[in-house]
Amino acid sequence: MYNNLGDRKLSMLMDFYELTMANGYFANGMKDDIVYFDMFFRKNPDGAGFSIVAGLAQVIQYIKELKFDDDDIEYLRGKNLFKDEFLKYLKNFKFSGDIYAIPEGTPVFPGEPLLTVRAKTIDAQLIETMLLLTINHQSLIATKANRIVRAAKGRPIMEFGARRSQGYDGAIYGARAAYIGGVNGTATTLADEVFEVPALGTMAHSWVQMFESEYEAFKVYAENYPDRCTLLIDTYNVIKSGIPNAIRVSKEVLEPMG
Repeated sequence: MYNNLGDRKLSMLMDFYELTMANGYFANGMKDDIVYFDMFFRKNPDGAGFSIVAGLAQVIQYIKELKFDDDDIEYLRGKNLFKDEFLKYLKNFKFSGDIYAIPEGTPVFPGEPLLTVRAKTIDAQLIETMLLLTINHQSLIATKANRIVRAAKGRPIMEFGARRSQGYDGAIYGARAAYIGGVNGTATTLADEVFEVPALGTMAHSWVQMFESEYEAFKVYAENYPDRCTLLIDTYNVIKSGIPNAIRVSKEVLEPMG
């Protein structure tokens, strides 16, 4: 799973009480009890009729990779809270439960289980935080993106969230979720490389400002990208210069090129 912490696994990305509860279950002979956890939400955001579920692929990947290495065990031992027998149990831990889930991209409704975990008590408890984190974030983005796509009524929508996302992972997984929600592509290149969300892009205001004139900026761009030429027309004045220069480039550069 993509992360910002070098080669460190994300196994310890959990609320600390998941571990203290697990230790308590272990100490009281409850580690093999079978439990069911349902993940659901109580209402749609902003009065919407439905939400779009996303994030399941990352949940599955996390669970497959979930294990505790020596550094994790030593960290927990240093807390002086956990029994040695429990730490030995964690050292050999492997999730052994079952996951039932609604496919990504599916419309979902309040009170409906998006994902059900059937597992031993400790197995189910340890994955709670990451499950909530992953499904909540991506479903939120996918739902909002889907509402925008439907409002656009067939016009293409792009995702440009990276520069305002809450962290690196938020940018990448946010782009993935927006694509599940129906956008045509993303400005985030890494999301294309990792998840095959089409990376799209044209120019910034800085491109237009680099040239002696707006027309020259448009002309050079059209010559370099004649088959994917989208021009940014609001750097100076949309009506008086942006649109006229775009039309001029279309007539003088693109049409002669076919």
